Amino acid sequence: MKLNELKEFLDEKSDLYNNPAFIESDPISIPHRFTKKEDIEISGFLTATIAWGNRKSIISSATRMMALMDNAPHDFIMNHKPHHLERFDGFVHRTFNHTDLIYFVKALQNIYVQEGGPEKIFAGNISGESVLPAISAFRKFFFSLPFPQRTGKHVSDPLKGSVAKRINMFLRWMVRRDNRGVDFGIWPSLPASVLSCPLDVHSGNVARKLGLITRKQNDTMALAELDNCLRQMDPGDPVKYDFALFGLGVFEEF
Repeated sequence: MKLNELKEFLDEKSDLYNNPAFIESDPISIPHRFTKKEDIEISGFLTATIAWGNRKSIISSATRMMALMDNAPHDFIMNHKPHHLERFDGFVHRTFNHTDLIYFVKALQNIYVQEGGPEKIFAGNISGESVLPAISAFRKFFFSLPFPQRTGKHVSDPLKGSVAKRINMFLRWMVRRDNRGVDFGIWPSLPASVLSCPLDVHSGNVARKLGLITRKQNDTMALAELDNCLRQMDPGDPVKYDFALFGLGVFEEF
């Protein structure tokens, strides 16, 4: 398929799946429960962090996380007392457990106290046309407090080979600005043009079938291939095609 034909095909699919009707069954439904910027970005970050496996399970676990924070995540993170963290005992989603969640609360509090929120860290560390160095810088800041060794694996570093799927998905939610009602667009200091596609099993398989990726494994080299193709099709908003790749893989079994 020629690039212009592929663009037309993926534009059509992106338009189909970038639709509020799909919010309810997607993890992005969790931050959509909130209206305050800080609640949206905190709930979005925590939900994206545990976004692997069955989507119903992700939504269920994220709902429980929000309930443990009294459904006011920013207020809880900024004003909790040490004994409030005891309520996290027993929380687990796959390999993310209460020990990890306790550190995440402390690290997020540190980010809001020191930087006013994560947006400033990401925006201040974009390099050229890529957000990947900013993700690495965010990770370094996030783990600037003493942290349990086991917790480090829950925030990926794309400069060390990871495709950082979950953070790239979170950034899509926060940064992309359109009138479709799915992504939030509440971080105006970051341009959508620098975002990378959240590459996972579904989107990777579809991308290979369409010839967007030639590399067999999902790694940073495969992500670079995919980003390059998507930026050719829409330099200003390449990750809108995440809707198409994910929809084709999950809903159409392409």
